Amino acid sequence: MRVETETVEKRILIKGVDPLAFYGAQDANIRFLTNFLDAKVVARGGEVILRGSEEQVARAEKVVNELIFMINKKGAVDHDDIETVVRLADWQADKLEAPEPDSAILYTKRGVVKPKTDGQETYWTSARHNDILFVIGPAGTGKTFLAVAIALARLRDKVVDRIILCRPAVEAGENLGFLPGDLQEKVDPYLRPLYDALFDMVPGEKLKKQFQGRLVEVVPLAYMRGRTLNNSFVILDEAQNATSAQMKMFLTRLGPNSKAIITGDVTQIDLPHNTISGLVEIQDILKGIDGIDFVYLTDKDVVRHRLVRRIIKAYESYSGTEIP
Repeated sequence: MRVETETVEKRILIKGVDPLAFYGAQDANIRFLTNFLDAKVVARGGEVILRGSEEQVARAEKVVNELIFMINKKGAVDHDDIETVVRLADWQADKLEAPEPDSAILYTKRGVVKPKTDGQETYWTSARHNDILFVIGPAGTGKTFLAVAIALARLRDKVVDRIILCRPAVEAGENLGFLPGDLQEKVDPYLRPLYDALFDMVPGEKLKKQFQGRLVEVVPLAYMRGRTLNNSFVILDEAQNATSAQMKMFLTRLGPNSKAIITGDVTQIDLPHNTISGLVEIQDILKGIDGIDFVYLTDKDVVRHRLVRRIIKAYESYSGTEIP
């Protein structure tokens, strides 16, 4: 008696690379790949569709994800690469490097950006389900880095048309005095951490074109006044140094199909004495609104030097406070 096997289908997005690099000239790579897989493989637009039994599709999915990962690292794959990956998937699966697809935020020139801690995993999950996300936590927890990676992934996938990154131009406990140069040169020192995150993830020439095409902007928070941002991903970094009025101004810039991530560390406020931090206040104002979420990172989410976590804990113990 013949037992019917249920057919399942899995769709895999070709993330971070030109699908043609995966498919090969006239789909040559796809045709070659099907020689090694029992599942049916269909290339359509920016995704690969796998059909077969649950076991067949699971095996094929491992191979496809590893090939996508390989293309992100080296730019292309050939038939030898395909054979190698198939062999590893069957006999040495522990040597496959590709992360779980849902955990990979962005493939970059330095590798895969993905959550490294439980708190960052919560951050990534919330960013996928909310239009406005506040991420509050100490230095070194990846608040800014992950926000930029998420924004670049949304731009890559054409979910948004542009990225705007901004920061309040507030001196961090220092009187910097007169800064020479034009307006851009005066504010660039305040925005440098945002540029650093971008340069870590995007090749220089590509980033230069994105700046020239206004696909990516880095601006001081004050320059956001009067703008309406449609189809945009907007990041407000160091939001603890935004005043109450500035926070309201920023949040009301969002237009249709726009998303925002607001990051900050409420233990490092550099505003003048008796000035209310917009990030501290907003936690009570927007609590419980659907589509808006607050994620709190702690010293357990620090991903910098191992001593940074100890430094944060030491300051908390000294001041008698603890980050929620």
